[in-house]
Amino acid sequence: MKFDPAQIREAASQDFDKAWRQGGVYLGHPKINDRYPRRSCNYGEPHPIFDTIQRLREAYLRLGFSEAMNPVMVDALDVYRQFGSEALAVLDRCFYLAGLPRPDIGISDDRIAQINRILNRELSGDEVEAVRQILHGYKKGKVEGDDLVGEISHAVNANDALVSTILEEVFPEFKGLKAEATTRTLRSHMTSGWFLTLSNLHYRQKTPVRLFSIDRCFRREQAEDAARLMSYHSASCVIMDEEVSVEDGKAMADGLLSQFGFQKFRFQPDDKRSKYYTPGTQIEVYAFHPALVGSATKYGSGWVEVATFGVYSPTALAQYDIPYPVMNLGLGVERIAMILHNSKDLRALSYPQFQADWELTPREMAQMIRVDKSPSTQIGQIISEAIVQTCIEHGDTPSPCEFPAWEGQLYGRNVKVSVVEPEENTKLCGPAYLNEVVVYKQNVMGIPRTSRWDDAFEEGVTTGIKYIDAFAELAASEVEASALNGKDSETRVKIVRTPGEINLKIDPALERYITSHKHKMDLRGPVFVTVRSKIVE
Repeated sequence: MKFDPAQIREAASQDFDKAWRQGGVYLGHPKINDRYPRRSCNYGEPHPIFDTIQRLREAYLRLGFSEAMNPVMVDALDVYRQFGSEALAVLDRCFYLAGLPRPDIGISDDRIAQINRILNRELSGDEVEAVRQILHGYKKGKVEGDDLVGEISHAVNANDALVSTILEEVFPEFKGLKAEATTRTLRSHMTSGWFLTLSNLHYRQKTPVRLFSIDRCFRREQAEDAARLMSYHSASCVIMDEEVSVEDGKAMADGLLSQFGFQKFRFQPDDKRSKYYTPGTQIEVYAFHPALVGSATKYGSGWVEVATFGVYSPTALAQYDIPYPVMNLGLGVERIAMILHNSKDLRALSYPQFQADWELTPREMAQMIRVDKSPSTQIGQIISEAIVQTCIEHGDTPSPCEFPAWEGQLYGRNVKVSVVEPEENTKLCGPAYLNEVVVYKQNVMGIPRTSRWDDAFEEGVTTGIKYIDAFAELAASEVEASALNGKDSETRVKIVRTPGEINLKIDPALERYITSHKHKMDLRGPVFVTVRSKIVE
């Protein structure tokens, strides 16, 4: 809070010790919704897939590889050149790109009449010709689809909404358009991009060429499940040199994967024998990871298939005039991420927002509990704190009783605020007024700081909100409103059964989490506090 240095210097010159002790008053105190844990210096959480990608990028760079970006769109002809007789099987799992055709649309007298009715005026000859030229330009590709409405709007001096109506009602050709497939596909293997890249580098870059690329591939699976997605990330590298063999692949696999905690490796010939690899060089990599101990796999506990490498076939390289051997190693980012993040479902790891099962930590739960209504002025905040202090000092006083909490100017009026209990045989405050909101074992509870609840305060996460804190914020805000209107006020809380009765606001997401996971929220308690404000003439 901003303060007046001159005022503080004056106070310090008169009584330094008093001025020093009032330092907190000059600075002001944060409103309860600005206190920890609601005010927090949270750090963003990386997505597990992109976190793994970043770690893989750094690992490749440490091994001396340069990063490349391979084409995502690959013509079917290149798939035939690379895969030979396997091309049809590969293309069966590819997504083909399609686009809308550009129809040849005329503008007849009937259509001009329709346009005139929609515009409620007659087009001039120049306007008709301008529309005709725009439609012709669209057919020839000189006018893009997303510019069509704007171009016609400008030509006929009409707003976009009217022109959109014209295109829909006068030119049904647009509504009847259907996408037509091209020969371009979305890359299903990073290899498809490597051939295109290396064909443009082999004659102008010094060997060895050592490149890596981590990017999306697309595969038209019959269905997505815990182990397969139609869009996945491939972390792939190539070494192009005069002398390259499977031994380079083994060394690469070890050098790369050991950086992720894999400790031992087994290299097994791959039965798939893809035609773009030289016979006998396609190798599967099985690696041991301590995190997998206890999981039954092909080679026993702790072992999992993580990568494949091989030496590209000269018959495929020759199609691109590449004269050097090329070793390629590829691994699925998602497979590595599943191991690193101890996940068993690729869908849940990649798209947690779509999963029914979700978790909140106690700290996250505590940050989702706030005070609802708060005073809007600095004086209102002081009143709130004065109410709390009065209740703490006199809460156990037998009733009937009344204690002044604050008196001063508010909105130009003299206001007196008191905490009262007019009924007999009770106390100024009820037994639960000092209860504190705590998240313990995924439950939200309002509990006192007594020995019975030591474990909850020790192991749980407190919101730092006591019932009296939240109630005092409400009372002070109502004192403000009443003073503004020149009226007295009374704010009272009795037995609390719901969060709103004690001026607490629970984030809807937290409410859904508690309900869906069958946790509990118990904030019940007898608070019994009354605050009155009076305009003093």
